Amino acid sequence: MDCWSLNWLRWLIKFLQVVPVQRCRFCSEVHIGHAGHEIRTCTGPNSGFRSASHVWKKGGVQDVVSFPKCFHLYDRVGKPRVGNDERYQIPRIPAILELCIQAGLEIDEYPTKRRMRPVYCIEGRIVDFEMVNKMDEMDRNSYPGIVDTLVDPDVGTNMEELRNSASLRHTNCVDKSSDKVGKSSTELSSTTMGSWFEMISGAKNIMEKYSVKTCGYCLEVQVGPKGHKVRMCKASKHQSRNGLHAWQEATIEDLVGLNYVWHVRGVNCPALDNNLKKYHGKAPAVVELCVQAGAPVPDEYRSMMRLDVASPERDEVDLVA
Repeated sequence: MDCWSLNWLRWLIKFLQVVPVQRCRFCSEVHIGHAGHEIRTCTGPNSGFRSASHVWKKGGVQDVVSFPKCFHLYDRVGKPRVGNDERYQIPRIPAILELCIQAGLEIDEYPTKRRMRPVYCIEGRIVDFEMVNKMDEMDRNSYPGIVDTLVDPDVGTNMEELRNSASLRHTNCVDKSSDKVGKSSTELSSTTMGSWFEMISGAKNIMEKYSVKTCGYCLEVQVGPKGHKVRMCKASKHQSRNGLHAWQEATIEDLVGLNYVWHVRGVNCPALDNNLKKYHGKAPAVVELCVQAGAPVPDEYRSMMRLDVASPERDEVDLVA
């Protein structure tokens, strides 16, 4: 992924100034457009008294895309599970960030243990043959062979030099992104959607090697070989599980909240009618927002966002075969 493509979320916020987002007051339904749709799919409190109609209010970027949080693991192999008594001691960060950290991303605020040697499972117990705190306790000058294998000779062994080179790359990325912002809305929305698909594709590739768990009853996510033991599940029949989650393999939609919305031809079009809901398709809110901002319809969702098919009018529903 290009460095400047990490700014796609900032560009997404700018799109909200042109393309409005509506959110239901009682449920998680989201709609892209000036007027909310009339499709009766509300499942919030007292929805039966409102005939399942939505009550709309202005939404924000958190309604378009969401990143569920999980517990940060310092050692994903030695102690992969967070206990219930540690729920307030261990920080919670976006799950997609935790996935990148476990895959090799270094962030000073969230350190993690890296191993140079494999670990073994003997009779159900993890045995680590690596020396404890090896890099902190031993003298680096006494083991030049190890240092040579960890650092590229072309870059050098000076850590300050490495930090300066990283800062220089970050500066270049910012300068490169500033050039993109000045372009047209169509090109910027296309770039934003391309960065979105690139992030989703990269996360899927990492999830093939690094396990992600999700609860089968609620939206809780945990990155690691096992789920945590914190009793915080409030879903159906959680009393029988003592508040524990029922962990299973997660998908990309558990890691990143795609939040599907109804597709409309334009933000100024009339509200979608409930009788015509079978003629409308759905797409992720990020994709719908970028399309309404000027980006072309992506091939992945072209079948659900077709513009070459005319939907019937309200008085023509009975005439459709």
